[in-house]
Amino acid sequence: MPMPSSTAVRLQIERAVEHRFPAALTPVARTIREVASTGVAEVDALLDGGLPVGAISEFTGPESSGRTSLALAFVARRTEDQMCAWVDVADAFDPQSAAANGVVLRHLLWVRCRSADRQAKAKPWSRLDQALRATDLLLQAGGFAAIVLDLANTAPEHACKIPLASWFRFRQAADSSRCCLIVLGKADYAQSSAALVLECAPVRAETAGGTLLRGFEFNVQRGQERFTHFSTGRRKPPASTWLAGAAWKSDRRA
Repeated sequence: MPMPSSTAVRLQIERAVEHRFPAALTPVARTIREVASTGVAEVDALLDGGLPVGAISEFTGPESSGRTSLALAFVARRTEDQMCAWVDVADAFDPQSAAANGVVLRHLLWVRCRSADRQAKAKPWSRLDQALRATDLLLQAGGFAAIVLDLANTAPEHACKIPLASWFRFRQAADSSRCCLIVLGKADYAQSSAALVLECAPVRAETAGGTLLRGFEFNVQRGQERFTHFSTGRRKPPASTWLAGAAWKSDRRA
């Protein structure tokens, strides 16, 4: 007697459990994931719309690579009519630069991680622990369209010690609250919990007349993407460049 095919076995199982679990073995249909504009047309084109909503996105790169400027551009768009938060591990956030980039400060919660201990620099995990706790509380509380966890000035050897369980918890909370969690760092730390990694790098400074600084040109490349929110099958561009105006003071520590 011939053995039943896998298709026949599948149909038998589905019929046996259809009253309790309809289409138990049928794959879930792919859906188009919600995205939010970064505020930079060139980066939006690279991502076919923007950053994934309700997920973790990492902006990585060395100092002056444009990661902070890109985060400010994104927050500027979100604070137009929604609340956002900036968790500042190194207490390096510049409100004046943020305002110059279009961020609505009255819609931004600035969490400054400080330590009363004068030897805080010898204990970098103290501020990092504060930042992780604050990020967790903000995600769990809900109501924030975007939260930036600024690890840009944190040494990779310390940021890499963040438990994977913390990143998984952040990922679940971001999804539940529909919050965009942006992580700034010198490397990618969230690993599989990150929906998107953008690798930033400086290109050149734009000048006019040899002495007038017009702006900075940056390169952004997609390093990792867990979700596919694209409805088309066309080939995605590998990288994009964009220009930040000289008035954006945050470019100095981007």
